[in-house]
Amino acid sequence: MRVLSGIQPSGEIHIGNYFGMIKPMIDLQHTNDLFAFIASYHAMTSVKQRDILNNNIFDVAVNFLSLGLDPAKATFYRQHDVPQVLELYWILSTLTPMAMLQRGHSYKDKVAKGIKSNHGLFSYPVLMASDILLFDTHTVPVGKDQVQHIEMCRDMATTFNDRFGDILKIPQIKIEQNTQIVSGTDGAKMSKSYNNTIDMFGSPKQLKKQVMSIVSDSKGLNEPKEYENCNIYKLCELFMSESELVVLQDRYKSGKEGYGHFKQTLLQKIEEYFQEFRNKREYYLKNKDEVEQILQDGAKKAKQIATKKIETIRQAVGLD
Repeated sequence: MRVLSGIQPSGEIHIGNYFGMIKPMIDLQHTNDLFAFIASYHAMTSVKQRDILNNNIFDVAVNFLSLGLDPAKATFYRQHDVPQVLELYWILSTLTPMAMLQRGHSYKDKVAKGIKSNHGLFSYPVLMASDILLFDTHTVPVGKDQVQHIEMCRDMATTFNDRFGDILKIPQIKIEQNTQIVSGTDGAKMSKSYNNTIDMFGSPKQLKKQVMSIVSDSKGLNEPKEYENCNIYKLCELFMSESELVVLQDRYKSGKEGYGHFKQTLLQKIEEYFQEFRNKREYYLKNKDEVEQILQDGAKKAKQIATKKIETIRQAVGLD
């Protein structure tokens, strides 16, 4: 079963990104035909500086390879290396009602937040549909905020097929019900916009500073503490086994340790968990040519499929 997922090149990532989106996506490569692309065209709706966009694209490639994306199992490519996606984007645009795009929740929310409106932002769902339909995708895993975009994609495919024949596969929506919501250092959802992240690929000094800034209550060193609603404990749950958590619970109850001790435990667990990934990241940062070759190989495979599909679509619409 072919599963497709797009990755926004948005700069630094944190453990909330990893457990919420990256790890579940990478896990799909073991049981599915995973197509994972870096959404470089999509990123242009928000990133206008050339160097920033270019660096972000490279960073996201390095991060995903470091965190376990296997180019031997998954097709990993940059969106802009498969130009057929823009040809299908235009063809779909000629069939997509303005009213459908005007109902887009994401577009309206972004404009309401002060993001300057432009055609790329408005027609974002059409490009997203092209990404999906060009590769005969069976399933698209998304969060609840992206469901409307996939519904639009299904509508576009149905409209196309009604007019030109059964050519585009109608993708299925897989809502990630169990998406991990990771608490930030202040207890709210971890987010760069809230400045409450823990960045596993930051410097050791930065990582320690972030962990030590986790908000806790004011109980003293020698007082028993409640672990149930503690931000530190919630984060420890991501990295510790059940038996390790039982031991940690006893430490909370003992009244012999302060929150600083628990933060040190969490810091050690984070460092241990991501050490192998950090080593791989250092390797890829020093071997940029290898990263480039991986992306080119992925694009070659993707383009072979895209070229065959777009030829069928051209013939159907009269562009042969």
